[in-house]
Amino acid sequence: MTLAIQPLVSIVTPMYNEADYISECIDSILSQTYQNWEYIIVDNRSTDESAAIARRFVQRDHRIRLVENRAFLRAVANYNLSLSHISAASKYCKVVLADDWIFPECLERMVAIPEANRSVGIVGAYGLDGSNVLWSGLPYPSTVISGKQACRRLFLGGPYVFGTATALLYRADLVRSRTPFYNEDNIHSDKEVCIDLLRHCDFGFVHQVLTFTRVRPHSLLMMSRSLNSIMAGELHDLVKYGPDFLTGSELDACLRRSLREYYIYLAGSLLRGRDETFWAYHTRTLREAGVPLSRVRLARAVLARLFGVVTNPKSALEILLRARPDESQTLAREVGEQWRESH
Repeated sequence: MTLAIQPLVSIVTPMYNEADYISECIDSILSQTYQNWEYIIVDNRSTDESAAIARRFVQRDHRIRLVENRAFLRAVANYNLSLSHISAASKYCKVVLADDWIFPECLERMVAIPEANRSVGIVGAYGLDGSNVLWSGLPYPSTVISGKQACRRLFLGGPYVFGTATALLYRADLVRSRTPFYNEDNIHSDKEVCIDLLRHCDFGFVHQVLTFTRVRPHSLLMMSRSLNSIMAGELHDLVKYGPDFLTGSELDACLRRSLREYYIYLAGSLLRGRDETFWAYHTRTLREAGVPLSRVRLARAVLARLFGVVTNPKSALEILLRARPDESQTLAREVGEQWRESH
């Protein structure tokens, strides 16, 4: 696709104290094989050299623009503000978080999917999360799936294809049609917006690793993993959007499964003595999903977990070892302690 016929892509990078990473992020935009883009960096009152570094790149390339906030905003609010600056002429829009970067063919490969399929509103691709490819794609060689089918498969236990915020390309008219674009009350608003939009458009996928998401301490991603907010987010999305994609019986079955798994996880968290912040978060998210925390149900889950440890320690240990690595060591130690106490 030559520059003369390339549609304009708006790229946005919300930024706060990213001096260690922003150069690498901007360099990845400058290295794109696709050339018709504008790049808007929105600095959220950084106290380090982030803005100064961005200004040096602005002087090098007229396609780069730096916007400096007058007041500090929460992270997702700054994402929304960043998107409000995209050009009215852009056909596509891409978020690249300031500590992430994209591979040289990212824009070229992603734009090609909706250019060949007008029904596609969101495009994903494989991406690296640190050193791992952590999400799935469409069955090869399929590159397009209906939005309804993509979300049905997600709710019914199929693969997660959306990746991270950096992993996605949106049709710009969809971005401009929503104010705000992301739900600022949802830590997983990038996933929620995909589900919401896919009620009315299709999903495209590039079978290639095109983005890199950095895993680092104190980031939103690490906070999410610490709280296991993914489980809470899945329940939220199921309650809010499940009726749009599932039959009544499918929705009931999915809700039962989701709540059962949620309470098993909470039971383990209770045994590990998680702090007040953890319980405040999950109490609030369950209440907002319309299924307030049930102490009776939690007590039953704790007893079931303990009973499973006592009566079948080998099976319980196998289940626990399938948990995330940071969980499995702690839980396995608990299994051993409870087993010794019962014999």
